[in-house]
Amino acid sequence: MPVVEASVVVPLAPELAFAVSQTTGAVRLRWDRFIRRQQFLDGADAAGKGVRTLTVQRSGLRMVSEYVSYRPPTSVGMKMLEGPWFFEKMGGGWRFEPAGEGTRAVWRYNFSCRPAWLAPLAEWIGVRLLQHEIDRRIAGFAAGCADPVVVEAARRAG
Repeated sequence: MPVVEASVVVPLAPELAFAVSQTTGAVRLRWDRFIRRQQFLDGADAAGKGVRTLTVQRSGLRMVSEYVSYRPPTSVGMKMLEGPWFFEKMGGGWRFEPAGEGTRAVWRYNFSCRPAWLAPLAEWIGVRLLQHEIDRRIAGFAAGCADPVVVEAARRAG
């Protein structure tokens, strides 16, 4: 199963960096340019293990995912329940660990494509496209960790 990973060190404590990663609404859109919108499903109003979300990527692709782990301030994991036709499976995890005066954030995604006959080519392309997106997304996260509006919102929510 192909894996893509990106990491960055941000100048915030792990608790606050984790809280930035879990911001929602307009605050989330200040730093997360991967998404057009994201919402909790089934009446949930906060992230947590078992919570489902709908994410619409900026290109219009939609995915319903579920938190399979939620361990503030160290990690969060998700798996795709419904998504674009070409993904057989998709999952991801974000880790946050102390790094000097800040936090090292490591984001890792794995996926497999369908149909089986197309998977080798689709996964080769997918690694390159998804790596580009995750690199941009984690750079946005780093920018969010330097944005006073985002940091204050995360501080209040966390």
